[in-house]
Amino acid sequence: MNLSVRFAERVDLPLIAQFIRDLAEYERLADEVRFDEAALGERLFGERPYAEVLIGEIDGVPQGFALFFHNFSTFEGRPGIYLEDLFVRPEARGSGLGKALLKRLAALAVERDCARLEWWVLDWNEPAINFYKSLGARPMDEWTTFRVDGDALDRLAGRGQ
Repeated sequence: MNLSVRFAERVDLPLIAQFIRDLAEYERLADEVRFDEAALGERLFGERPYAEVLIGEIDGVPQGFALFFHNFSTFEGRPGIYLEDLFVRPEARGSGLGKALLKRLAALAVERDCARLEWWVLDWNEPAINFYKSLGARPMDEWTTFRVDGDALDRLAGRGQ
């Protein structure tokens, strides 16, 4: 079995879109997927990319992906990498592909002089939590995530009051 990780290209857009849908289904969030594929392509591969994607392959067949972008730590004074999505198809789990994707992200973080690599995981996803801990990741239990979206975002922005 040959594992490989490569940067996605625009031609991979339908594959990336399917991986996102598959991840949402796994996370029981399929009803929250609303992206327009063409707009997603512009945001990933257009003039100003907002995120990057790695494709994980087994014997040349795409079986997973990692979508990430840079954030910034004011305390460190350096960028970081935020992993938005990591997904490996169920039939490929246990192959080492998830670890290969994370190792490539860690290598990118080091190459790009990033202070950290971080991500969120759903509380109920014990297999993922245990996997991440086995790699040396630690939960940030002292932090609470906040989100403003939809109508609340419009109101905060001063629109639609």
